[in-house]
Amino acid sequence: MRKDFWRLFKGYWVSDQKWKGLGLLAIVIALNFATVYLLVQINTWYNDFYNALQAYDQEQFLPLIGKFTALAFIYIIIAVYAIYLRQELQIKWRTWMTDRYLDAWTNNQTFYRLQVERSDTDNPDQRISEDISQFVSITLALLVGFLKQLTTLAAFGIVLWNLSGVMNFSIGSHEFQIYGYMLWVTIIYAGIGTIFAHLVGRRLIGLNFDQQRYEADFRFNMMRVRENSESIAFYRGEEEEVAGFRERFSYVVKNFWQLMKATRLLNFYVNGYGQLAVIVPIILAAPRYFSNEIALGGLMQTISAFGRVQDALSYFVDAYDSIAQLAAVTKRLSTFTAHMEDVNMNLQSKVRIQAAQDSKLELEDLSIALPNGKILIESLFVDVKKGNRLLVTGTSGCGKSTLLRTLAGIWRFGSGAIKIPAEDRAMFLPQKPYLPLGSLRRAIAYPATAEDTPAAREYLKKILESVKLSNLEDRLDDVDDWSRILSLGEQQRLAFARVLLARPDWLFLDEATSALDEDMEKDLYDLLRTELPEVGIVSVGHRSSLFDLHDAELHIDSDFWNLRTFRLKQ
Repeated sequence: MRKDFWRLFKGYWVSDQKWKGLGLLAIVIALNFATVYLLVQINTWYNDFYNALQAYDQEQFLPLIGKFTALAFIYIIIAVYAIYLRQELQIKWRTWMTDRYLDAWTNNQTFYRLQVERSDTDNPDQRISEDISQFVSITLALLVGFLKQLTTLAAFGIVLWNLSGVMNFSIGSHEFQIYGYMLWVTIIYAGIGTIFAHLVGRRLIGLNFDQQRYEADFRFNMMRVRENSESIAFYRGEEEEVAGFRERFSYVVKNFWQLMKATRLLNFYVNGYGQLAVIVPIILAAPRYFSNEIALGGLMQTISAFGRVQDALSYFVDAYDSIAQLAAVTKRLSTFTAHMEDVNMNLQSKVRIQAAQDSKLELEDLSIALPNGKILIESLFVDVKKGNRLLVTGTSGCGKSTLLRTLAGIWRFGSGAIKIPAEDRAMFLPQKPYLPLGSLRRAIAYPATAEDTPAAREYLKKILESVKLSNLEDRLDDVDDWSRILSLGEQQRLAFARVLLARPDWLFLDEATSALDEDMEKDLYDLLRTELPEVGIVSVGHRSSLFDLHDAELHIDSDFWNLRTFRLKQ
């Protein structure tokens, strides 16, 4: 766990942002040291003030009240800015970590590979959004708190040593003296307290880890319902979904009850420990007070100093719950990091993507398998010239869509070679297009950046008209959830609008017209032939109407493949 924490911790502090971070951290630490100094001054004030009260010294009363007011005012200013600047450092550190995790999660399609190869990686979104935030905030709070308490211990330890005096006692004929005895009692008391706090609260680490996972699973299940609301409504699946909600929420509740019980036990201990610490210094200092060795001010100063030292030594007792949360968050982030590294270590595929010499797509001895090693397609040889259209057919589960994944370079299980001209651009259309959140203009241009010029606007309107979506021409700047507003057929037509805008050299369609009627399907394929006559097309589909729109068929079955041609462009 220490190695995992250090690995997560050190990244920001050795990055190009380290000097800004170290500067802010130094200021925050300095401000916390200043608060400790002021607390020492206030502790000295206790001696003067209560001695003045005991002596009925009215002349000193108002000046001492004024002194306390000044110290308190300065303390408040410093304490507020210490928190404010710590929060500034927190958001800078979180931003740096979030950027790195977003890059790692999106580079090389890691987000996709995790689903395929490491399906045990639950809720990456929660780990990036919440776990990073908690890691940074808790770490900073514990680090600054520890340094502050360490300074407090040093400053008030000296004060308490000087105030404690000497304890004289005898055992038999031997006389003993203990200098600074209250400091030693505080150290022993806090040491025993820390050990027992760990024994009482160590279950919290595992329970906090599970609680975060169950909460994320419950939230993700509701997100799934929102994303698939129409399908669920058609199925009348509300009752089953509610049952699923309740099942996942039951895990949240069950674990939370265990968390409550463990926290209750820890709180009993921590509060008992804290309350006992109130009376201990009074009992220890009372003999010196009643023997007139110290005045009332000295008694109050001693009690205050003992409390500060005890708080400093008991830091890990008071912060144990936070430490348990940090341990859980560290485990989740380090596991997520390890899984991303794991899938990226295995990027090397036996499927070679090479530059073709001619203007055609060539598949040479291409074999495609599942992650478990099962062969889907074996020794495939296919040539597709630019301008030609190949239809891939076959029984469900035979590997048609996986063939497209392999051609896209996101499926690494297999062998053989894929040759395509190096300068050519390829575009893939899935059955259900992805529409990003934002304006309709952004959805059409995705994954490119949408231009907003009069010429670009007119061109987009022309494209929308050509794919029979002219009703959307006036909504280009409307921001909405377009995947919810548009029907699947409209989304598929919008995907063809993307093709016309991007003008790729090769187009791969995975049942990209399944929601369209046959006439609309034909119109769109004819539109591609008119607007992009040189584009090479590979389509996956089942409809018989697709045969008239393609030049050749690649039929894949469970144990063979067959290529037959209809019309080929010369």
